[in-house]
Amino acid sequence: MLDIDAIRKRALAASTNATEALQESQEKNARLLEHATQEMPTDAPASDTLEAQAADPFAQPATEQDAANAQRHVEILGQVLDADSLAQMMANTEQMQKMVQDAVAQATASGLEDMMGHLFGEDMGVLAAAMETLAMEDGEEDEEDQEPESEQMLYNLLEETMARLEALPEPAPVPYPKEGPPWEQFGILLSGIVSCLNGHSLDRMDVEEHVPVLEQQVVSIVRRSWGIDGRSDLLDMIRYLAQEGYILRYQLYAGAASPEELMDEDMDEADRESTCRAWRFVQQYKEQYTPGFLAGWDVGRAAMLARWGCYLGWITEGEAIGILWDLARHVTEHLHSWREFAQSYLFGGLMWKLLRGDSSAASYLGYIADAATELLTGRPGKEGGQWRECPWPAQRKIGFTL
Repeated sequence: MLDIDAIRKRALAASTNATEALQESQEKNARLLEHATQEMPTDAPASDTLEAQAADPFAQPATEQDAANAQRHVEILGQVLDADSLAQMMANTEQMQKMVQDAVAQATASGLEDMMGHLFGEDMGVLAAAMETLAMEDGEEDEEDQEPESEQMLYNLLEETMARLEALPEPAPVPYPKEGPPWEQFGILLSGIVSCLNGHSLDRMDVEEHVPVLEQQVVSIVRRSWGIDGRSDLLDMIRYLAQEGYILRYQLYAGAASPEELMDEDMDEADRESTCRAWRFVQQYKEQYTPGFLAGWDVGRAAMLARWGCYLGWITEGEAIGILWDLARHVTEHLHSWREFAQSYLFGGLMWKLLRGDSSAASYLGYIADAATELLTGRPGKEGGQWRECPWPAQRKIGFTL
């Protein structure tokens, strides 16, 4: 998840820097005043009020004496500085005060995303909206204080959402060449759901421009949420998703006569409960969906990891292209359209949420469905429709000679 404490620290640092600049300007004014007052008669006013007015010449005098003191202060400064310098110093101080006040008011009135944008620019504003979604991928959301959602309600929501996706328009599959750019673009688009949710680019291998803060955020999520700490871990995880993943897990849960067969003695109570939830889910749908239906869930995440790994320099672009090629061939053996791919992602995502036992499954299904809809249909006046523009590969027909 996004590090709120870190954001607050950066905001505080920005405000502190501005305040220090203002204080430095005020201290300079005070030194000028002190230098000038050394030449004043011994009966000149030296009260706390005069010092306060010197620190802030724009404050309203509380009494006539204060007003006189303030006027004397301006006259003293006028003796030390010429008229133009004095006017510029006063304008600078006033401008700095206004900047600090505006920054504080703006940060207070705006939400997290707006504050990020004001402090760090457009890239960090995008990240504020994106990082929560990145953390969803095997992340560590804190859901302990929320009540778990009804399993039957989630089943109903899943079926309704999958039916809505099934009704979306999609071009018919088209034949692809044996190799080349169409397969490369198709491989990149396999990461479409997570990429869409995070505002990542889908027209090239790099997910974002190489801006240090973006690179640091991506590497933090990959390490914390996936336990991946470099090239070896990355390749191991991609290999697991491509060769085993939830396809194997679904198969094991479907073949178990009871959830106890899937448990071991080291499991705590929470793990046992999540195993029971996932087992009931698989038993509910095992006659309707085969294990291969989970290919979209496994491959979609593996494709995203390949692109993140390439972006971070853990694998080369050539290696990433090769990985996406293999993933593309794997997923097209099991699924036959982008709609089915999105349905697979929904299905696997719900099983994952049930295994984790958190209470955000319903909203997660909504995020996935919205992303898939955008990829298939686009949005008026905005980017989208990348799946529509890159139809699913048609399965090759194999001829036999007698």
